[in-house]
Amino acid sequence: MQRLSVAAATACVGLLAAGCGGTDAPPGPEELLLQPTSARGAGAYAPSAAVPAPAFAPPAVTAAPASPSGGGTTLRTLSGAAPGLYGGLPERASCDVPALTRHLSADRAEGRAFATAADIEHGDVAAFLRGLTPVVLRADTRITGHRLADGGNRAHQAVLQAGTAVLVDHFGAPRVRCADASPLGPPVPAERAVVPRGRPWDRYRPDQAIVVKPAEQVVSSLLLVSTADGSWIERPSGTGGEEDARPEVLPPVAAEEVFADPALAGPGAGAGQAPATSGDTGSAPAGQAPEAPLPDVPAYDPLPPADLPPADVPPPQPDAAPAPDPLPDGPDAPPVLPDVPLPPASDPYASEYSPG
Repeated sequence: MQRLSVAAATACVGLLAAGCGGTDAPPGPEELLLQPTSARGAGAYAPSAAVPAPAFAPPAVTAAPASPSGGGTTLRTLSGAAPGLYGGLPERASCDVPALTRHLSADRAEGRAFATAADIEHGDVAAFLRGLTPVVLRADTRITGHRLADGGNRAHQAVLQAGTAVLVDHFGAPRVRCADASPLGPPVPAERAVVPRGRPWDRYRPDQAIVVKPAEQVVSSLLLVSTADGSWIERPSGTGGEEDARPEVLPPVAAEEVFADPALAGPGAGAGQAPATSGDTGSAPAGQAPEAPLPDVPAYDPLPPADLPPADVPPPQPDAAPAPDPLPDGPDAPPVLPDVPLPPASDPYASEYSPG
């Protein structure tokens, strides 16, 4: 499977909402298309393959800090392997991959244009799609999308709303939007101020969108969050839910805190880890999953008072211990051992904690 280059996405971290002087941005107006979960719009490559699913409440995303240069915001970047980056329903695909494959594999203009935008051969479309994993975005996500226009492909910068069904590759990077079969790639930095196009949804905030960076290594399984009950799902890459299972080891992050600001966490915190908290005894420590609730413990039932003797009666005294038998004298007497001085006490950890 081919891997899209991420140089444009990482060369100028998140200065995607305002200019950063990049040279890879396409010419034309600096527009940012806001795409709700099921919106198709003009230029779709195929009928919608998104599988209807119950709505869910996306987790909170910590607002990105302002750029040090004052030219916009620095969007959060998370690895495609981050646990909880995506969601889904257990044993249920969010995208009808077979239907999408049948449409785009046919010898028609849409399929050939899709292959060109996805940087694959048209004969490889079926294998390409079957190797992707259907998931649902849990946060508004910046991407480069494509649409059919003037007999070819036209790239555009966009924000996909949380809840959008997408297909991700073996590096955890979004590659296809299921509602219109738009091939996806990493976002491109803008050269000038960006003008949003489209109606924003209620929870949309420009500084709360994220950028997904492909993982450094192939991801064999994605750790998803169930959009039904918030539980964890382990989905092998390239499967549609038929092999879903509960992870044997839960991730070291609470599902609702995946998009917390890692700068607020303690030393060693990485992308997707929860921030440190203080003064909240009901929260899990930073970087740990919440502990299971303690079992119900019956209320303490004190013992009945014992019958005590009157205060003027002295308590009974214990019997004196019997005197030990005297040691024998003469030849049967035990030998007298000389006193042996003990060595000075030593600290086995002194060298470990000593200065230097």
